[in-house]
Amino acid sequence: MINQSSQIEPLSHLLQEQLLRSMKDTFVGKDDIIDLMGIALVAGENLFLLGPPGTAKSALVHELSRNLHCQSFDYLLTRFTEPNEIFGPFDIRKLREGDLVTNTEGMLPEADLVFLDELLNANSAILNSLLTALNERVFRRGRESRKLPAVMFVGASNQLPQEDSLRALFDRFLLRAHCGPVTESHLSALLEAGWALDGRSASIPAAITIEQVRWLQACVRQVSLDGMRDAYLDLIQRLRAAGLALSDRRAVKLQRVIAASAIISGRMEARVSDLWVLRHIWDTEEQQEWLASIVDEAVSRTEAGHGDHPRARTLSPPDPEMVAKDLASIEQAFATHPTEVLRDHLSALASRVEWITEEIAREALKERIAALWTRIENTAP
Repeated sequence: MINQSSQIEPLSHLLQEQLLRSMKDTFVGKDDIIDLMGIALVAGENLFLLGPPGTAKSALVHELSRNLHCQSFDYLLTRFTEPNEIFGPFDIRKLREGDLVTNTEGMLPEADLVFLDELLNANSAILNSLLTALNERVFRRGRESRKLPAVMFVGASNQLPQEDSLRALFDRFLLRAHCGPVTESHLSALLEAGWALDGRSASIPAAITIEQVRWLQACVRQVSLDGMRDAYLDLIQRLRAAGLALSDRRAVKLQRVIAASAIISGRMEARVSDLWVLRHIWDTEEQQEWLASIVDEAVSRTEAGHGDHPRARTLSPPDPEMVAKDLASIEQAFATHPTEVLRDHLSALASRVEWITEEIAREALKERIAALWTRIENTAP
């Protein structure tokens, strides 16, 4: 068994204080996404970024690759992207000899870090190969089969999937994050950081190597989950009851990101506070606010302790627009959803609304919530 105890803490410190901190200093207003990238990196899981163009989705991945000094592959998918563009063309010399062998030099099968922009443009020609790569870290093409070295895949899009085939692709990304424009309060800092970014040196020392990342990934399986098991079971049941389609497969895989939160915090034992990562398992934009509220409530049942992940107790202010979307979905579903599900969603939103900083938006949303409570109470048996 790997002797982790003497190495985990200093290595996790390097990851947090040099790699992730450096990225936070460079990208204003992206701290939550950067922390989630660290979790996905250590867990060896895939991350999906949802947001409009120009919100630094690709720049974040490029910066991570630059800091790791690793081989990366990124590609902008279109409806017409062919397998050769992603995985490489057939080797002509081998083809003349009657062998179908892919020349993967510089392509996805040789990359340590993979970024697929506009992921949901993937067509049927590349879909099956992508699904296998994402889920099994294996490249298959005809009789070819090889293990992929990728430590993490990041996908990005400005929309969520509509077609069933694309929902299967989206499902392979265990963690999801919304990547939007910075707020007006951060705009000045953004301009200053962007100017500094354009003028910096192209070469920087690696804060942590890709080999050290692979070692941390190997340690994930050794993390004890006993300390948070009961709380995790309770949270899974509550999220399912609230309407989140959380499959058994995803519930099992989420244990890796919980363990990764412990490792990044320098621990080999997971805590209830590590459940914060479940804020980022939403399927729709409308789920983000009530999901965060339910998860934060579960985390807050335990007192803050030394060694908690910094994101566990850091609550991002609710986005009024996202709360409004969530409220609209509850109002529309009122006629068909069980009252208890609506109560859970509405209760979660009500607690989040109190933290909205804009007074006008906060009061308007509170009025809508009060009106919806009245409707629910009037129809209760």
